[in-house]
Amino acid sequence: MPLHPLLRRWLVHTAQQKLRRRMAEQAERADMPPEACEVAVVFALGIEAGGFLDRMEEYIDLRGRGFTIRLGTLAGRRVAVVASGAGAENAARATNAVFDGHQPQWVISAGLAGGLQPALCRNDMVMANCVVNPEGRRLQIDLSVDPAELEKHPGVHVGRVLSVDRPVRSADEKAALGEAHDALAVDMETFAVAETCRRRQARCLAVRVVYDPVGERLPRDVETLLAQPTAATRLGAAAAAVFRRPSSLKDLYQLRENALVASERLATFLAGVVEQLPK
Repeated sequence: MPLHPLLRRWLVHTAQQKLRRRMAEQAERADMPPEACEVAVVFALGIEAGGFLDRMEEYIDLRGRGFTIRLGTLAGRRVAVVASGAGAENAARATNAVFDGHQPQWVISAGLAGGLQPALCRNDMVMANCVVNPEGRRLQIDLSVDPAELEKHPGVHVGRVLSVDRPVRSADEKAALGEAHDALAVDMETFAVAETCRRRQARCLAVRVVYDPVGERLPRDVETLLAQPTAATRLGAAAAAVFRRPSSLKDLYQLRENALVASERLATFLAGVVEQLPK
């Protein structure tokens, strides 16, 4: 049955009113200042961030620009956490998104790293005072720690971190990179985060937990897993790896277990760092 002309006009008028209200609300939200935070922590993967996220209180999850940012409190401070995805490009995009949305006073690049020196053991902590890339570019990080104080905390190291564009799997390559760059650890994101902070004229720290010591070789499936953009595609890649090589199931299980332990160790250390950051 066709609509009566009066009813049709009423429906059109109602729809137009709803559309105008929605546009006004969007314009109002666009004019609102960003919800600022004191500290932003940029991880690559959710499994790295998990232990830290579990410690946050009064949080909300905000989705936009391809990322989910958790905004909440930890140790009485307003904190934003984002998992960028692996690699420098993703890390830079996520860091810029956090700056645009939340204007942090401090940004911390955090996550897992490969050890490059024999003195570093699994689950040791590394704080960078300098980050370099393979081309020789160097960014200083304003971190000064009294060596005598550092000696009181075994398993905590301060020094140079190297950022590269792919996972470093072999023990020989890790040893060679450590010698060539005089670096303690290697990751894929810290240089990009630090460079973004430099451009934004913001303060930056880098805190990494050693996942694989220098003498340990990572399974070949790691590179494929890190290349996946989402948790769902990483799960698919893991299933494909097991299908191709059933023995990889044990490797993948151990990788996950080691990552969970490292994430908890990192979270405990990071919580202390966040609490002590100067305002």
